[in-house]
Amino acid sequence: MPWRPPLLWLLLSWRLLSATASTLFPRDLEPISVVGPEQSRLFPGFQGLLQDNDTRRLGLDFQRMLRIKHMLYIAARSDHVFAVNLTTASDRFAPQLKLTWRSKDVNKCTVRGKKSDECYNYVKVLVPRDDETLFACGTNAFNPTCRTYQMASLQQVGEELVGQARCPFESGQTNVGLFAGGDFYSATMTDFLASDAVIYRSLGDERPVLRTVKYDSKWLREPHFLHAIDYGNYVYFFLREMAVEYTTLGKVVFSRVARVCKNDNGGSPRVLERYWTSFLKARLNCSVPGDSFFYFDVLQSLTNVLQVNQRPAVVGVFTTQANSIPGSAVCVFYMDDVEQVFTGRFKEQRSSDLSWTPVPEEQVPRPRPGTCAGEGPAADYKSSVQFPDEMLGFIKSYPLMDEAVPAVNHRPVFTRTTNRSKLTQIAVDVSAGPTKDRTVMFLGSEDGRILKLVASMRPNASVGAELLEDIYVYDPSRCDAQGQQDRRVLALELDKDHHALFVAFSSCVLRVPLSRCARHGACRRACLTSADPYCVWLRSGRCANVVPGFRAEFDQDTEDGGALDACDRSHAGQRREPGGCGWLRPRPGMSSFVNRCPFFCNLSIISLKLWTAVAGVSRLPELDQRVAAHVHYTLLIACVLVAFFLGAILSGFLVSCYCGRSAAQRARRLGKDPEASLSHALSLRSLAKLNGLLDTRSKQEDRGDVSKLYSSFIPNGHSEPHPVAQADGELSGLPTPDSTPNLSGRRSEQRQPCESNQSCSNDKKASGTDGAAEGGGGAPQQRPLPQQRLLPQAVVDVSALDDLLQHIH
Repeated sequence: MPWRPPLLWLLLSWRLLSATASTLFPRDLEPISVVGPEQSRLFPGFQGLLQDNDTRRLGLDFQRMLRIKHMLYIAARSDHVFAVNLTTASDRFAPQLKLTWRSKDVNKCTVRGKKSDECYNYVKVLVPRDDETLFACGTNAFNPTCRTYQMASLQQVGEELVGQARCPFESGQTNVGLFAGGDFYSATMTDFLASDAVIYRSLGDERPVLRTVKYDSKWLREPHFLHAIDYGNYVYFFLREMAVEYTTLGKVVFSRVARVCKNDNGGSPRVLERYWTSFLKARLNCSVPGDSFFYFDVLQSLTNVLQVNQRPAVVGVFTTQANSIPGSAVCVFYMDDVEQVFTGRFKEQRSSDLSWTPVPEEQVPRPRPGTCAGEGPAADYKSSVQFPDEMLGFIKSYPLMDEAVPAVNHRPVFTRTTNRSKLTQIAVDVSAGPTKDRTVMFLGSEDGRILKLVASMRPNASVGAELLEDIYVYDPSRCDAQGQQDRRVLALELDKDHHALFVAFSSCVLRVPLSRCARHGACRRACLTSADPYCVWLRSGRCANVVPGFRAEFDQDTEDGGALDACDRSHAGQRREPGGCGWLRPRPGMSSFVNRCPFFCNLSIISLKLWTAVAGVSRLPELDQRVAAHVHYTLLIACVLVAFFLGAILSGFLVSCYCGRSAAQRARRLGKDPEASLSHALSLRSLAKLNGLLDTRSKQEDRGDVSKLYSSFIPNGHSEPHPVAQADGELSGLPTPDSTPNLSGRRSEQRQPCESNQSCSNDKKASGTDGAAEGGGGAPQQRPLPQQRLLPQAVVDVSALDDLLQHIH
């Protein structure tokens, strides 16, 4: 079959366009290495005061964890706050200071119908008030109370404060709090029945106490508060709540970001007095794009403001709905995008049976609702008390924004959908490695694991994330309480100064090193291919951790140079990856191999993918699919063009060699047999045999029976005389009996009555006499052909079947 370059180009173009147009759901990454339970038993841990009867019986019951400078503060149920010195925690994880704060209202709590185990003082608020003091609030047996303590000694300062609206009544309720500008901002439940959710400001000397509107579902509807951030002129609250705009679909949880102005003084005596005049909220959109978006709506954890691509941003862990398939994702949001959404359109529902629609811009009052007094459109107003009633009434009725905050690159950085255990916590290091330009994320899960991944959030990054380690952290021997296992990771605290990550479970807190570089030993290749930003190869011949103040000469993420004898011996039983990329540890996911493999290695794999697609193979190997998913389209198109050009040259060379060899063989055969130019299936002798022109008689008999041979060309089957001219020139042009096939079809029937001019004239002469006899009804008389002298036959060199037919006709 002839080669058709246009068809191949169409197939390749269709493949590229379809791959570009369609957005595939991201596949779960496989870890490069796994840290098993046998190593987690070696991690230092803290279980509380084991000599305490309640702690020994009920466990630590972790509540809060806060790192300030070189101290780690741990708040727990057993009426205690522990202070651990981070400089000595690597050797001995034991508290340096201990705060005991027992409740005096246990009897009142049990009278209200609560169990005795619920009537402890759960410390739910632990935040720095200034550089020297801590602000702590506890449930105090369902009677919230707050105190202030010295950081250095954990001694109480001042008097107790009422904790209502600052701390929840029950330990299971979520809450957040922080100090900003001397005021304490809290988000929690304000009553015993947890029916009144509030965002509250108090303890300020210059600003009045403000709160959200009470029992208004358009402001807050069954919220779970997760994080608060002081940024610019606003305080931002990140939460999840029941979506008020999707009530027809049942209880759907959405993630929100809400904000209030720090200089908000409340409304006028007529509208929103002692309520926020700047409260707005918007949805956080963490979803996988496509024809139908796949949403991760439930926010689980969030970081403080970090620098991502030289822009302030926050990173959060999101999961799917509780009644949906299990799935988790990590999304990044620029603070600029958050602020941009709050300058967009508002959302309204004109009646209870109508859907929510954007508010027309002409109906939005001036100054714009949600702006801070004395700034921007509200620069003419010195205080929010002076705002027009129309503006205050609008903000009270329409606090929800129409647009959602988009994630960076409009997609998650990392997804996990094949594991039933969802992610719960996150800690991020945006300046990892010796050059401080790598981003490493630590993700806690429900099954007691920590996922360590390196992420790239650049717009056109070929690799979004790479899963470095899957660390099994939970230790049943230390973290079980009352024979029950609670493997859910409750908090993560990163301590870069001491190269550690603190992982909190319900009954224990474990200290996990950020990396395990020493296990690579003297194997340079294993050290470099681990892709760990915290691991470097020293010139002294060992793999070491990157710690603050690191100054030694090192290699990192390089593939060439260096003697690998020790590494080769240690990897004698392991396979070698294709493309000459060195000895790598066997693992299911090979995205790191694609990153570090040379260009032509990637080119070969991409070419294999395209060739397999053109050949019609529906499913590619796992490695090939991962390579295609992590290669940028520009590089892919360039590789396709280069591969096609090289393939065209090679194909042309092979075809020319084959054609030249075939021509030489055909020339040699023509010298021996004139019929060799035709294929065996189309040889003249074969055609003659198929038509019965040859039999087993000798050639002499065939030559003698010329009449029988030529009678086969008569249409009616009867032989008639055909005088033949004596001119040798005319006879030399006729084919010989040995080489004349029986021609069937219309063309042969039309040619048979007049084989030559002489035969046609003879027929006309005989028609007068023979016609009368035939008309009389008598049988036609066959007259023998006269003896004719056989003329020598000329040999005709026919090289093709078309030439033969043309010659016969």
